[in-house]
Amino acid sequence: MRFLLDENLPPKSAEIARNLGLDAVSVHELSRRGYSDGEQLRYAAEEKRIFVTRNRDDFLLLTIEFYRAGEPHPGVLIVGRNLPNDRPERISQALKQWADTHAPETFGAVDFL
Repeated sequence: MRFLLDENLPPKSAEIARNLGLDAVSVHELSRRGYSDGEQLRYAAEEKRIFVTRNRDDFLLLTIEFYRAGEPHPGVLIVGRNLPNDRPERISQALKQWADTHAPETFGAVDFL
């Protein structure tokens, strides 16, 4: 599985996730800060990456819009408040746990860490 972390998550989380064996990259590392949510989700879909964000409401709506428009994407993972940005290792560990317990064919879903 491949992951793209939103700009509202610390870029250090992607680095730690890679050290845990995950294919994870942050929009910070790709110089994609400031893009709209729709542009970020389209990019994640093109790159076959699950989008990881704190922005629950907007990405739930975007997922509905994308499916209605016939634009599937690999999925969205919502990071809850129980995983604070000042503890990027906790975000990375939760992402690793999620990846270890979900098969790649669950792409297209919205789930919570």
